[in-house]
Amino acid sequence: MFEPEIKHYEQVRREYEERIVKKMAPADYIDWHEVLFSTHSCAIEGNSFTVDDTRILKEQGLAMVPVGHSLLECAEMADHFRAFRYVTSHLHAAFDETLLCETNRLVTANTLAYRAPGAVPGAYTTEDMAAGDTVFGDHKALVARVPALMASTSEALRRGVHPMIVAARFHGFFEYLHPFRDGNGRTGRLLSNWILLQAGHPLIIIDVKDRAAYINALRQIRTEGTDEILISFFFQTATERMESELAQKRGNTHLGAFIF
Repeated sequence: MFEPEIKHYEQVRREYEERIVKKMAPADYIDWHEVLFSTHSCAIEGNSFTVDDTRILKEQGLAMVPVGHSLLECAEMADHFRAFRYVTSHLHAAFDETLLCETNRLVTANTLAYRAPGAVPGAYTTEDMAAGDTVFGDHKALVARVPALMASTSEALRRGVHPMIVAARFHGFFEYLHPFRDGNGRTGRLLSNWILLQAGHPLIIIDVKDRAAYINALRQIRTEGTDEILISFFFQTATERMESELAQKRGNTHLGAFIF
């Protein structure tokens, strides 16, 4: 299953690695994607920052609050920066609850008190959860399944299951468990990228314009008991972004000379 998707993805990834990733300093590649990934991951949850707004905040910090944005949005984005840097600098860590809880703690450090007074960043929820049109199950039962999810994900990577399948499958079932009071989506997307980066693959960035398709793919796990749609969505999203960036690279390389 997914052999055609894997074949196409790997063909595009080889060119992407040669023409883009290897042509950039590793730190520059991560910095570039920190802005893109943070923008879209937070936008999926309702943050109104644009890519330019995010870049300004990253470069100047809270000394320069982009016009039209709340301090809460700025704090959310600043938290996401810290979580992103933690995840990308701990690729040799164990994929366990320590990594998971610290990522969530950083994601929600300066916003959770506003959204869920009394809740503790990085601590599992102590009450049942609901989000959008989804009512999740008994929180104690769902939280109790987190260790098994982390262990089975690590085992899948050890067995050589394709990293994109592992990243998508982990993400889908993590969101199904929804074990934290806030930041589950951002935490799940960050750790899906930990899986990819740890395996030497490029990051996956889910564009906010694809939010409806993404949410629908996640919903299929709950309503249909299948994660195949989410896995296909991950392959398509990753491949299309790499192809888009390669097209930009080719276009900018072949610009004609400017004549005055």
